[in-house]
Amino acid sequence: MTVAQLADLERWAARYARAAVGAAFLSAVAGRFGLWSGRFNWDNFARFIDRTAELNPFMPASTMPFVAWAATIVETSLGVALIAGVSVRWAAFASALLLAWFGTAMAATAGLKSPLDYSVFSASSAALLLALHESRTHPPASR
Repeated sequence: MTVAQLADLERWAARYARAAVGAAFLSAVAGRFGLWSGRFNWDNFARFIDRTAELNPFMPASTMPFVAWAATIVETSLGVALIAGVSVRWAAFASALLLAWFGTAMAATAGLKSPLDYSVFSASSAALLLALHESRTHPPASR
């Protein structure tokens, strides 16, 4: 492959990562509001609050609705930003951190197999690579 072909492939890979991570966040949010049908969906927000409590046993139970809503707002915002291409560097970095935290919480409460089966760490690493790609290809303006 030529340098130009590799550069084109890298740009497409970044778009693919943006779409995949963004869609995963929006799909998760849609599932907790019953917008997906099927056996493995949350199908209502109350079940999502319960799952949030399972993954965050160190937090007081009274904070779980807030934590669940905060996660939902953050996931929606990151999903939209990534797909729309808005503040991609920051959205990708925040996505990597959120997914790493979620994967770690899953591993601590349900065992390592769970986040590996759901590719949480893979998505986190894709988001981190996207953030680094954006930092390299669109460096911040110098002051």
